[in-house]
Amino acid sequence: MSDQLPACPQCHSEYTYQDADLFICPECANEWKENENLGQDDQIIIKDANGNVLADGDSVTVIKDLKIKGSSSVVKVGTKVKSIRLVADASDGHNIDCKIDGIGAMKLKSEFVKKV
Repeated sequence: MSDQLPACPQCHSEYTYQDADLFICPECANEWKENENLGQDDQIIIKDANGNVLADGDSVTVIKDLKIKGSSSVVKVGTKVKSIRLVADASDGHNIDCKIDGIGAMKLKSEFVKKV
């Protein structure tokens, strides 16, 4: 059948459906446009607050004061974070793994950083 829908690029489910120009996966709720993830098998696309694509090893700057859960510490605006690692399965939205000087290892959301 030539009009068969593509499998989900995130969870590889075959139960996808189309809504206007978007393909949607009912199993993992992933939404994508046709040809958006072509040739990028198992590669995640994470963008910063300005829409720049992030990659493992990039340096980013925090754009908002971030309170650290369970602590009185705060990651201040302008804090530079080096050598980030992107997390593929970020069910809680924290899709960046990093170490911050003076604080230690933690996870960040990409919406609160910008690429340097």
